Amino acid sequence: MLVIRPLQENDLDDLYLMTQNAGKGLTTLPADREMLQRKIERARESFNQRCAPEAGLYLFVLEDTVTKKAVGISGVEARVGLEEVFYNYRLSVTVNASRELGVHVRTPTLHLSNDMTDTTEICSLLLSDDYKGGGNGLLLSRCRFMYLDDFRSHFSEKVFAEMRGVSDKEGRSPLWDALGSKFFDMEFIQADMLSGLGNKSFIAELMPKYPIYLPMLPDTARAVISRVHENTRPALKMLQAEGFNFNGMVDIFDGGPVVEAFVNNIRTVRDSVNRHAMVVTKAINLDVPPEQRVMISNRSFRDFRVTTIPMAWIGPDNVRLPREVADVLRVESGDPVRLAPLKDSGVSPIYSLEGPENEEEKILDRVRNYRNRHGQD
Repeated sequence: MLVIRPLQENDLDDLYLMTQNAGKGLTTLPADREMLQRKIERARESFNQRCAPEAGLYLFVLEDTVTKKAVGISGVEARVGLEEVFYNYRLSVTVNASRELGVHVRTPTLHLSNDMTDTTEICSLLLSDDYKGGGNGLLLSRCRFMYLDDFRSHFSEKVFAEMRGVSDKEGRSPLWDALGSKFFDMEFIQADMLSGLGNKSFIAELMPKYPIYLPMLPDTARAVISRVHENTRPALKMLQAEGFNFNGMVDIFDGGPVVEAFVNNIRTVRDSVNRHAMVVTKAINLDVPPEQRVMISNRSFRDFRVTTIPMAWIGPDNVRLPREVADVLRVESGDPVRLAPLKDSGVSPIYSLEGPENEEEKILDRVRNYRNRHGQD
């Protein structure tokens, strides 16, 4: 069985192995044990609420419960740009016109921007090659939206993701070669790594503050602006299915697009429903295809857990869970759980079941579930 859970101290070796096999391009998770250890410590501080909510970094791993190994990771940065300045380029148009000369010229430009400051970022998505397919990537990505919605006070209303831009097998970026390398005495990979680790002060010191006129760049550089790396296309498609759209911002190093969505409009959030767990002793068939499975979370802040179950287990008021699944989720009969579609395969049976049918009922249901978790009347 596969389960999503918070990153733990003993995941360091598995995480390091994953980053080693990931190759170049994942700058937020470098193959550096010391850096990864700091990430783990910060994540543990966040889940245990020992830091300000806006400073939180929430990292989740996908664990194979048979091997006890972490085989994937994904993350949420509560707010960006509050300690280190967060930079993007905004694609814009500069217009120059003269009635007397009959000239009207529109020139595409790049403007250095801090517009994503104080916004929640989803980041650090990585899945081991042996576990790709079968909906595992969807689970690893979409579980974050269930967490975001249950604990909205810790996050912004808008969420974004920086997508990896175009680079070759050696890690060279056409946009960097044409633009960034003119102002930074370092290779693209080094600059991108420093930025991903939060060392961004050098950007403010060295990057030009004036607009960059795209016609002055070579065709090879212009062609990659707002395009994603070949390996990133599945992740972009996944986010687009959730309701994320390009917002006109691009990465300042490789030109990769920034996509965003409001939490209310994210598909996983919009289509999720709440139920109560009912632990059963009778054996239930676990082996169904991804198209017939849904995600289920235990709605816990500190020990958030998500796995997938067959749709057939879901009833109007509760969801039947075999003891082994309940133990993995760490829930008992009567505990609130949350369900959301895993795959984009049309209308799920969970939509047609009786339950909260309007926004007011959903809000009341959340209040009741919150009180149940905290033992309030």
